[in-house]
Amino acid sequence: MPAEAAPAGGDPCADGLRRVARVVLLDPRDRILLLHGHEPDDPSDDWWFTPGGGVEGAETREEAALRELAEETGITEVDLGPVLWRRRCSFPFAGRRWDQDEWYYLARTTRTAIAALGLTELERRSVAGARWWTCQELTRARETVYPTRLAGLLRTLLDEGPPAGPVTLDTEIV
Repeated sequence: MPAEAAPAGGDPCADGLRRVARVVLLDPRDRILLLHGHEPDDPSDDWWFTPGGGVEGAETREEAALRELAEETGITEVDLGPVLWRRRCSFPFAGRRWDQDEWYYLARTTRTAIAALGLTELERRSVAGARWWTCQELTRARETVYPTRLAGLLRTLLDEGPPAGPVTLDTEIV
């Protein structure tokens, strides 16, 4: 995607990809928080995904991760950890193709109440809520979850702890 075509709310990388920071947010019971999204005009075309979004202006990915988490969940009391995974993805959403370079940060919180008070207009039309998932629930899920291997990645994270450095996940093109 050319730099001038980058979606609002996400500065492009040198290669034209939207820079995105996502959060793998775990509660004290090791449940992961996922948001339930859908196409703005078709709630039946839905999926689950981690909180996060595009880097804005001169902010760092860490700052973007914390800002997006606060906007999408109201949760600000977190310990932001290392980058767990990196992924490139491309998908259609809201009438355009989004090409992204995503970094997934580990974060922990004791707060589990959600209050999505900082959503953009597009997010208000396309985010249907949030849910805390156990690893077992995620493994059994029949719903679409992104990244597609999240259940296995979470199991490895819980069993082995964070990787020594970010793991590059397979590119996902939808």
